[in-house]
Amino acid sequence: MAVIRALFVYPVKSCGAIALDRAQLDAKGLPWDRHWMVVDESGRFVSQREIAAMARIVPAFVEHGVRLTMTGADAPLDLSFTPRGNEARVQVTVWKDTFEALDEGDEAAQWFSQALGVAVRLVRFAPDVTRLASKTWTNDEDVPTQFADGFPLLVTSEASLADLNARLAAKGASPVPMSRFRPNIVVDGSDAFDEDFIDTLSIDGSDIVLRFAKPCARCPITTIDQRTGERDAQWPAEPLDTLAVFRADPRVDGGLTFGQNAMVVAGAGERLAVGAQAQWEYRFEE
Repeated sequence: MAVIRALFVYPVKSCGAIALDRAQLDAKGLPWDRHWMVVDESGRFVSQREIAAMARIVPAFVEHGVRLTMTGADAPLDLSFTPRGNEARVQVTVWKDTFEALDEGDEAAQWFSQALGVAVRLVRFAPDVTRLASKTWTNDEDVPTQFADGFPLLVTSEASLADLNARLAAKGASPVPMSRFRPNIVVDGSDAFDEDFIDTLSIDGSDIVLRFAKPCARCPITTIDQRTGERDAQWPAEPLDTLAVFRADPRVDGGLTFGQNAMVVAGAGERLAVGAQAQWEYRFEE
């Protein structure tokens, strides 16, 4: 038996998280997840890979939108759920995908540029744009997503984190919190890294079914403290150094995997809640 232990959304790609008790699921994942994105002057997305300080931009839901705060910023920035209607359409790039987004204007651009110390702009996902996850991993199904790296959801396991932290402790390194892996859904009730062999996760008492589509290859963002935007001075390459010992996955060209990218195959429009019980269905390769 699996249990949903935590739900998170990241309204601005690569900025802070908002923890939720419940959320209405749709085909693109959790509401407002990666709905906004910071881009450079060429329209390419900017992340903690280049600017670790993005971790210190903290979002909160307020009436009619999202409020962003950051230590040192003169004032918070409020983003409306509803587009103004006069936004400029701009070309943006997320990895290999290039598509149109809506520019959030000069005030947002100035706020982020001052906060991050580099010229950037903020865009929101356009309601009339469809971006699809790679069909290589979706059995050729159309799976919509917004500004996430590639899939609507990222699911991680408490047991897997406990195993990783035991390995870190054995070498004298500090444990890492789940926030380093920036999941949408955290589950409990399986053995460590069982998610490698899980096909679907079904939520009891609902029609929600999630399919695990692709192992998530981890990047240097996992080495950044999500509260401070800094790396551990003594262990700056952890947890990647430890993952390199036992989590290189040939399915993703040797990437160091932790967690699974997932897609919604049933139950869009229903509510997902912390504490909900669920059932695994395993996938066994011949």
